Amino acid sequence: MSLSLRDILAKGPVVPVVTIADASAAPDLARALLDGGITVIEVTMRTQAALDAIRAIRDSVPEMVAGVGTLLDTRRIPEVLASGAQFAVSPGLDLALVAASQDAGLPILPGIQTVSEAMAARRSGLDTLKFFPAASAGGPGALAQIRPVLPELMFCPTGGIGAQDAESYLKLENVLCVGGSFPAPSSAIEAKYWETVRANAAQAAALAG
Repeated sequence: MSLSLRDILAKGPVVPVVTIADASAAPDLARALLDGGITVIEVTMRTQAALDAIRAIRDSVPEMVAGVGTLLDTRRIPEVLASGAQFAVSPGLDLALVAASQDAGLPILPGIQTVSEAMAARRSGLDTLKFFPAASAGGPGALAQIRPVLPELMFCPTGGIGAQDAESYLKLENVLCVGGSFPAPSSAIEAKYWETVRANAAQAAALAG
């Protein structure tokens, strides 16, 4: 049985958003994050290795909940599911993509910026959304203003968030977690600096609202 998005995002304060060019590095990356206390990862589909990386994580490190990011097209849903991805993230609100993902049993976290988009997502049956790009869309102040009018919605803000400002989002009642590359930046992944990733993950996992 697949986990709900709320279950997934409640596993920790930070979801690393990673870009992997070499799928063979994915299991070591996942282990380093797990060692630091992070149990959910989003692998963006910005490289051809992304789905192979998710498959490698699911095969070698099953304790890690692995999802795919930057899902833009309904036609890719079958291969996303075939990779073993447990959830999908989209940068924006595409209602056709949401419907197709729901029909396929793929939990999806679409991005929104405005109250109107949040309301449209709510009408589609969603109660958990990505707020993206968070920093330029108003930051914690914008999410705080959304809370009174749409109190049932919960968010994972992503975009422009670093270790230094993550806690300002995590303190909000309508934020489950934040997404960001800071636990596992691409430079550390490419260089296979797993100790750095492990240390960053430990700091991220210790963040609290």
